[in-house]
Amino acid sequence: MVKSRNDIAFEIFILLLITLVGLMCVVPVLFVISYSLTPMEEVLRNGGFVLIPRQITLNAYQFMMKDAMLISSLQNSAFITVVGTALNLLVTMMLAYPLSREYLPGRSVFIKLIIFTMIFSAGTIPTYLVVKETGLINSLWALIFPSLITVYNFIVMKAFFEGLPNDLFESARIDGAGEFKILFRIVLPLSMPIITTISLYYAVAHWNVYTAAILYIQDSERMPLQVILRRMINAARTIDLNVEDELPPETMQMAAVCIATAPIVIIYPFIQKYFVQGTLAGAVKG
Repeated sequence: MVKSRNDIAFEIFILLLITLVGLMCVVPVLFVISYSLTPMEEVLRNGGFVLIPRQITLNAYQFMMKDAMLISSLQNSAFITVVGTALNLLVTMMLAYPLSREYLPGRSVFIKLIIFTMIFSAGTIPTYLVVKETGLINSLWALIFPSLITVYNFIVMKAFFEGLPNDLFESARIDGAGEFKILFRIVLPLSMPIITTISLYYAVAHWNVYTAAILYIQDSERMPLQVILRRMINAARTIDLNVEDELPPETMQMAAVCIATAPIVIIYPFIQKYFVQGTLAGAVKG
């Protein structure tokens, strides 16, 4: 098939557009990584913009790793992310599945009440008072329980459950299966795309928690990673360093960004397929 000039021109335009968008995504990431690894002298020689450094230094990362609080904060963030995401998934799934069944009495009322909380939230002060009265202040659980369910994630998961064929559920009930058995034996294996998608949403939120930690956590040993990284960046502004080991605040910021985003960047390629499937299914089904 011979392509016309218009078709060739259109394909060239699309390729150029895709290349431009790709560069817009890759260049900032490469800049952040390079800036955190480039000696300050080379950064100054290049006017503050380096994509491929000639020399590599790990001074910024070594400076951060010397702080024992960083290791403690990594453990805290890992606990919050793993345990929090598991509880988020369990509770969200246990709420979304029954409300996805049309025969549930009062289903529409419960759904409206849940959506109401997404439109009108209690606010920071009432939430703080609730956390305080439940005895969760200065506890890692204060960063998990108040955000146990996100309404948006609940809606997406419910929409996915509603799109599952009812014949499977009817056949299971005829064979004597109860609702819990149907949920864990039938629904869960079919819901891996949406479960992976919601897991990523919750995990990223827990890993990046900052404001809630400042409000609810008082002990530095219980602070998550994001808070400690922020404190280390501020501390770097006031520390006297030798000229050859100079670490400007910008370099510390870039290193902190790399440390904070590395786990998510490493995990995402392995779940990308399920993430795309779950996003499309949650948006279309229901």
